[in-house]
Amino acid sequence: MDQSPANGGRRASIERNTTETRIRVAVNLDGTGVYDVKTGVGFLDHMLEQLSRHSLMDLTVLADGDLHIDYHHTTEDTGIAIGMAVSKALGDRKGIARYGHAYIPMDETLTRVALDFSNRPYLIWKVAFTRDKIGDMDTELFREWFQAFAMAAGVTLHVETLYGENNHHIVESCYKALARALRAGVETDPRKRDAVPSTKGVLGGSL
Repeated sequence: MDQSPANGGRRASIERNTTETRIRVAVNLDGTGVYDVKTGVGFLDHMLEQLSRHSLMDLTVLADGDLHIDYHHTTEDTGIAIGMAVSKALGDRKGIARYGHAYIPMDETLTRVALDFSNRPYLIWKVAFTRDKIGDMDTELFREWFQAFAMAAGVTLHVETLYGENNHHIVESCYKALARALRAGVETDPRKRDAVPSTKGVLGGSL
């Protein structure tokens, strides 16, 4: 694993195998938004591609899950695996901006994401859908993905759709806003490249 932006990027790979899913993930936080995503869930693939493209994080996700049951395990476990890879690529989190936020409009919809790579995972989710499904995917699963990602990445994550009507626009704006906030939070600050952005000297634990 190489965590130096000067040497091709902060990279990490994860393999996560359970009786329900088998997942391989690779990330480069200092990439250009190149992706190869194959989860077997078309709409989830589309959202993860958006995450990569708009964060500029190179992302590979290859998942083989128990889709004959439903999409829950594959959705949740890809969130876990991607979060684990991001956390691993960040290492001790020295030099990062730490905080990020974004407002993303999509036609009639506006979503706000604010995050802190605090190593104190937490999710606030204020997103409402008016349909049970988008395509074949249950809309309730999107919260599960964001929860899994936040816990595994060690990020305090607030997601709120301020207004919107089209359910596709709502969820896509959530992923795009996460992408832009993530991009800001993992950026390195040349003035503090060797310092953890906390007065405690470490990220995580009590405030």
